[in-house]
Amino acid sequence: MSAVTNISTYRFVELSGLKDLRENLIADCKAWGLKGTILLSTEGINLFVAGAAESIDLLLGKLRAIPGLEGLEPKISISDKQPFNRMLVRLKKEIISFGMESIRPANYTSPKIPAAELKRWLDEGRPVTLLDTRNDYEVKLGTFKGAIIPNINTFREFPDSVRKLPDELKDQPVVMFCTGGIRCEKAGPFMEQEGYKNIYQLDGGILKYFEECGGDHYDGECFVFDQRVGVDPGLRESDYAVCYACQAPLDAADQEDPRHVEGVSCPHCFVGAPERMAERIARLHEEIARVTDPLPGSVAQENRRPVNVPAAHDGRTLLEVLVGLFPQISPTEWEARCDAGRFMNYGGTVRGRDHIVRGGERVVQVFPPDVEPPVSADIRVLHEDEAILVVHKPAPLPMHASGRFHRNTLQHILNLVYAPKYPRPVHRLDSNTTGLVVFARTRHFCRLLQRQFIEGAVDKIYLVRAVGHPPEDVFFSEAPISAEPDVMGTRVVDEIEGLPSRTDFQVIERCADGTTLLQAKLGTGRTNQIRVHLWQLGFPVAGDPAYLPDRKSGDTQTLAPGSPPLQLHAWKLSFRHPRSGGMMNFETARPGWSF
Repeated sequence: MSAVTNISTYRFVELSGLKDLRENLIADCKAWGLKGTILLSTEGINLFVAGAAESIDLLLGKLRAIPGLEGLEPKISISDKQPFNRMLVRLKKEIISFGMESIRPANYTSPKIPAAELKRWLDEGRPVTLLDTRNDYEVKLGTFKGAIIPNINTFREFPDSVRKLPDELKDQPVVMFCTGGIRCEKAGPFMEQEGYKNIYQLDGGILKYFEECGGDHYDGECFVFDQRVGVDPGLRESDYAVCYACQAPLDAADQEDPRHVEGVSCPHCFVGAPERMAERIARLHEEIARVTDPLPGSVAQENRRPVNVPAAHDGRTLLEVLVGLFPQISPTEWEARCDAGRFMNYGGTVRGRDHIVRGGERVVQVFPPDVEPPVSADIRVLHEDEAILVVHKPAPLPMHASGRFHRNTLQHILNLVYAPKYPRPVHRLDSNTTGLVVFARTRHFCRLLQRQFIEGAVDKIYLVRAVGHPPEDVFFSEAPISAEPDVMGTRVVDEIEGLPSRTDFQVIERCADGTTLLQAKLGTGRTNQIRVHLWQLGFPVAGDPAYLPDRKSGDTQTLAPGSPPLQLHAWKLSFRHPRSGGMMNFETARPGWSF
């Protein structure tokens, strides 16, 4: 293959007609077989291009015909292969991003010092400070001996790094340098603004120094922005590779490191699974905060909720079905809703109270616009991977739509965060209960996890403060719990038709205020199970608005934010990961009331 000519150059000059110039340059460079990048801005041009020598001459001739670019002189090097993959011409606000509009190199730049003159200064040992203006990943490949390294990730960080330099440097000769000189065109005037009195910029940068002076006073190689990665003082291509994730140069050992995955990571930027998860969780918390400020239900909006007709209700009227499915709402209220036209099919046809339903039919109940009660949105993600999501649910916060809650629910908030791929709840907690909740990322993983819950393969341990002092340190309840809710939506002990249930309790501490801190382990997962069992035993959960002392019932289910909390917390959870099969163990911090 013929030798490839590489050129790099820039010029700060006022340019106009950039869109037309961009289209012309793209077309010509592709026709000439050139590859690389040309940046165009109203402040000038910056380019790195490679190709056949005659094609490079054609490009330079075209550029030099543009007013202001007549004297454009590139730095030239030769490689045995094309260092670029494609040809790009981009329009940018700045040809080198600095972010300070007061710096205009087309109008003024700091004095330049030729490469040979700098070498003479260094040969003579003259007192001079060398300042490298490049990014950290570039400096790794080499720099001038004794140079100050600003430790920056991007050139926009350079002003802050300058402000941290010792004040005594402001009166000393400072020679700044970069790869080809372009950054110094902006760095120099900025440093003069900051009070530096003897600022010089290395004319042509490191590459020009290599061309004229070789490697004297320089350690290593020079990073370049193409597939050559670096060139030595003889401007020959180095053996380094580059990490396209962080741009760090990679020597032979780096390239053999297992953390080096081409195009993905290298030893310098590799992030392990825990760190990647922490980054994802931080982004999730930001998104949760965004979608809950204000709360979704704080703005009045019409809501729709489906009613699925079980096969056992086939042939009944809609009113009969509603009264049978939701006894906690009075028949009179259901009649009023039907008469108001609040039930319809998915086609929009209104269904009245006498409509005969079929098993499997789905009717939509329409709720008029209303503002929902406030809830706590302090949702914390503990774990997220491709299969599961584990969150700490605050209280009060319903898991799903019920009663007056449609959008101020954990499910709706997570739907907003994860749209359009909604997480699926594997199990549920009461609105007033805090602690661990598991969601699945797909229907398949949800089925696998729910099977573990159904088969009793999941360990669920709660913290609970009960009113009173149970006589035994270890005790349990197997009172069967009603399958259907009562008129307030709660469950009760039903010795005849109730579902088999078991909760095991262990005393942690009997407290002087007449309460007892307990550990509760679920053997089954019935609705309100811990609350019902302790209520039936005569030791109701502290702060429970529904299951009151002396086996009395309250008149509300969901607490308001700021109310004394229901002292029930889903503390620990253990199950097998639905994909890997490994045991997953989660534990949340104990709430304040448990101390």
